[in-house]
Amino acid sequence: MIPKVHKEIIDLGDGRTISIETGKLAKQAHGSVVVQSGKCMLLCTVVSNYKQSDVDFLPLTVDYREKFAAAGRYPGGFFKREARPSDGEVLTMRLVDRVLRPLFPKDYHSETQVMIQLMSHDDDVMPDAMAGLAASAAIQLSDFPFECAISEARVGRVNGEFVINPTRSQLAESDIDMMIGASADSVMMVEGEMDEISEEEMTEAIKFAHEAIKVQCAAQVKLAEVFGKKEVREYEAEREDEDLAKKIHEMAYDKVYAVAKAGSSKHERSAAFAEIKEEIMASYSEEELEDLGELISKYYNKAEKAAVRDLTLNEGLRLDGRKTDEIRPIWCEIDYLPSTHGSAIFTRGETQALATVTLGTSREANQIDMPSFEGEERFYLHYNFPPFSTGEARPIRGTSRREVGHGNLAQRALKGMVPEDCPYTVRVVSEVLESNGSSSMATVCSGTMALMDAGVQLKKPVSGIAMGLISDADSGKYAVLSDILGDEDHLGDM
Repeated sequence: MIPKVHKEIIDLGDGRTISIETGKLAKQAHGSVVVQSGKCMLLCTVVSNYKQSDVDFLPLTVDYREKFAAAGRYPGGFFKREARPSDGEVLTMRLVDRVLRPLFPKDYHSETQVMIQLMSHDDDVMPDAMAGLAASAAIQLSDFPFECAISEARVGRVNGEFVINPTRSQLAESDIDMMIGASADSVMMVEGEMDEISEEEMTEAIKFAHEAIKVQCAAQVKLAEVFGKKEVREYEAEREDEDLAKKIHEMAYDKVYAVAKAGSSKHERSAAFAEIKEEIMASYSEEELEDLGELISKYYNKAEKAAVRDLTLNEGLRLDGRKTDEIRPIWCEIDYLPSTHGSAIFTRGETQALATVTLGTSREANQIDMPSFEGEERFYLHYNFPPFSTGEARPIRGTSRREVGHGNLAQRALKGMVPEDCPYTVRVVSEVLESNGSSSMATVCSGTMALMDAGVQLKKPVSGIAMGLISDADSGKYAVLSDILGDEDHLGDM
């Protein structure tokens, strides 16, 4: 039987187009699309189990792979088969995951997989810029409970003109390389690097990308309507008990508020919160805990979150006693390790990073061998986040996606300050020894000092802090937080 194919075309406004097609490939998936621009083709499939998993989070896996056959090449090495994902593929997975995850309902816990693969490569098209579009388009064709269509786009600026999804050659001439993730209404994610542009220029770049994203979202909605929009599946919602929620809130809120206002250290605060929770648990019998234990724990966490947020919104105070615009105490030391080419310790509050720098020849360059890009890096940074940095003991199973992502973030912050005529290959390694928020920015700070300690003639020193936001739509109150803690990262809105 000849399949019935549905297709939508997106005009990028400069003669280039992106097509979204469904109905030909992978029809047993819950949603599948082929996204094409030029000769570049991505296949995205989405599947979500109908049975809820026995966890209290969304077990979402986003997988992005580039097949070497797509570029008419063989995988390098003796083992002629694609193996673990490259750092570039991991970074694309994280970009897509970051925008998709918040749009699923908080009580949706079914195992969900989004799989994107590059099937055909075009040297003039960067496939990672279309991965978010492909993922959202496939979800729109499924019956998943998902808030709205989203898309991602790369924006560059060449000779003063903004360009959507620039080619790699255009990107080499661009002073902006930003990936924007957004729905038709709101911008959700911004990641990238710039040659020290102004805030106004960055805002204009985001607006330019958002206009293109609106068109891509409209095309997804239109394709879903033509294909036949499926009814959203029913799923087993989380158990709720309003009376219990109110009771737990009354038992916990004031006590948590008092602990939060005391401005204690991370471990003292965690112990005090745990004690409050244990007191509440102890007020119930074993039989009640067997039945209501998970609900009590959930409602306690809600009360804790509400108390901490209210403290910041109402009094401008934070968990460690700081005001919203204050930075934690800082101490630094350089030349700490006698045998390295350069080293530095940077400690901000309860976050500490030890950076080392090694200088080498061109033979030490980091070789990048991906179907979509072959090249080398003469400056690269590796970020390590061991369990002891947060006082935990857990299995160590190689480099995590988070370590790849945070290392890339710090690398992008520093690489623009290394002179083009630097004769060395430069490797920076950051060991996070303590963590209570903002460890990637501590890496930037320790990395800067270690580079200068090694004698690298940086154009300018670089530093960074993590920023956060707590807002309340009902009251209109909001607080922008400088140098956020780990708890603020978890409890905040940004």
